[in-house]
Amino acid sequence: MITLPKAKINLGLKVIRKRPDGYHDIETLMYPIGLSDILEIIPSHDQIFDFTNTGIFIDGDPQNNLCVKAFQLMKQRYSLSEIKIHLHKIIPPGAGLGGGSSDAAHVLKVIQRIFSIKMCSNELHEMAAMLGSDCNFFIQSQPALSSGRGEVLTPVDLSLAGYHLLLVTPPIMVSTSSAYHKVIPSGNGLPEINYGEPDVASWGALLSNDFEDSIMKEYPEVRQLRDRLLEMGALYASMSGSGPSVFGLFKDEPNVQPDDFKDMFVWQELLA
Repeated sequence: MITLPKAKINLGLKVIRKRPDGYHDIETLMYPIGLSDILEIIPSHDQIFDFTNTGIFIDGDPQNNLCVKAFQLMKQRYSLSEIKIHLHKIIPPGAGLGGGSSDAAHVLKVIQRIFSIKMCSNELHEMAAMLGSDCNFFIQSQPALSSGRGEVLTPVDLSLAGYHLLLVTPPIMVSTSSAYHKVIPSGNGLPEINYGEPDVASWGALLSNDFEDSIMKEYPEVRQLRDRLLEMGALYASMSGSGPSVFGLFKDEPNVQPDDFKDMFVWQELLA
């Protein structure tokens, strides 16, 4: 079975406070985009588990990959036979786009279908939350307000259909744990915005990402990228997650030249 785990962008992100358990309370508005990995899962006829990866290379021990952890979680709970997983990686890892979390969430969903596992949606969300704070979001991949440590979701009726997205990821790897270590909690959540008729041009004065100050101080090129998108006519531009990806929302398709973002990952789409 083949599936396409989508990426997300954060339309504002507030780190409210550090919790006694070491996590942080956050509030963020997450929105799915068309950029996706390609994930294939099939039953293992030789009963040998296998995980392979093409596309963008994933560093580290494969046993620590969230796809593998997702399967092991399901296998332990439901006594499943072995499978083979192939992940073609397109979403840049460590970029604030939730690619690894999306992959893991889709492993859970595909395995449920392959093995015809009967479970309620709450159980699926529970297992997703065990894998990562934003894995829950990718079970549905619908616009949602995320709170708690990121696992509490409130669906929102927000559509950015018709806006052009320009996403740029510089060749920088930002550790999420390091980003949380350096961020200064603002103590505030997101302000209220009109989801029904979003005034994207006003978001720059309303929404912010609390990770930007520390990340852009350490990596000035990230600030330069955000400012460049605004100069190109973006109605709203921000860093996604803990970075380093930045994105801009445009009313008209931006004119991107081949050398504008040299040696960077660039993604453009008309949001649907």
